[in-house]
Amino acid sequence: MSREDGLPPLREVIAEHQLSAKKNLGQNFLLDLNLTRKIARSAGPLEGHTIVEIGPGPGGLTRGLLMEGAKKVIAVERDERVLPALEQISAAYPGHLEIISGDALEVNWPEIVDGPTKIVANLPYNIATALLIGWLTSDQWPPWFSSLTLMFQKEVAERIVAESGNKTFGRLSVLSQWRADAEKLFDVPRQAFTPPPKVTSSIVHITPHQKPQFDCKMDALERVTKAAFGQRRKMLRASLKGILPNPQQVLENAGIDPTLRAEQLQVKDFCALAKLL
Repeated sequence: MSREDGLPPLREVIAEHQLSAKKNLGQNFLLDLNLTRKIARSAGPLEGHTIVEIGPGPGGLTRGLLMEGAKKVIAVERDERVLPALEQISAAYPGHLEIISGDALEVNWPEIVDGPTKIVANLPYNIATALLIGWLTSDQWPPWFSSLTLMFQKEVAERIVAESGNKTFGRLSVLSQWRADAEKLFDVPRQAFTPPPKVTSSIVHITPHQKPQFDCKMDALERVTKAAFGQRRKMLRASLKGILPNPQQVLENAGIDPTLRAEQLQVKDFCALAKLL
């Protein structure tokens, strides 16, 4: 038994409910409560906060968040098989866990949260990037959350935090860093999961700016980054032909060398091009 919450070890919970991770749902279960509590602590103080968690599975991170003092956890879960396991946690923490059975990509977040809110989640790999982009490209800014502490495949995490000039610098880097500060905190080895995934995972902490650092419209920034990184081996004067009538001239007017490639620009350069669109 866990001393802190009186609940059985997660391996027993999984055996009791005959749970197995489903590949089509991007599931990999974290069973080490020391690790899930470390992830919870890396989100900063949880007291007084509502925590949104996506894909809790049998509730390893959910328990970590509640043990570390979250006022309330809203857990969104598509897999109905794990709901009885989550209900056990809810019974051990009356009034502190709200379980939403549904697809996280379809939730209207501002409608379900109230007060200071953080997002902390071991995201299902198959929807992780889509969820992040959805949160970062929200029309409402500042957003409804004060921070994001998320687990991604290590390769995705490195793209989020990559700096200009790095070969992993891309669309995700620009969209993340335009509106927020992103920091990779630590790696989580494959062996920490049941079943072990084929790749290492990483925890990323993202703190939104009250205002984007550089003024431009999100849809224009998305178009510019899509065009530039869609043909990243080409010089900008070639890769931007599809969206700019005279890319050479536009780039020169913006003070950008037309012979550069997308990964050599700074976030502010992409914002300048977005404004010119």
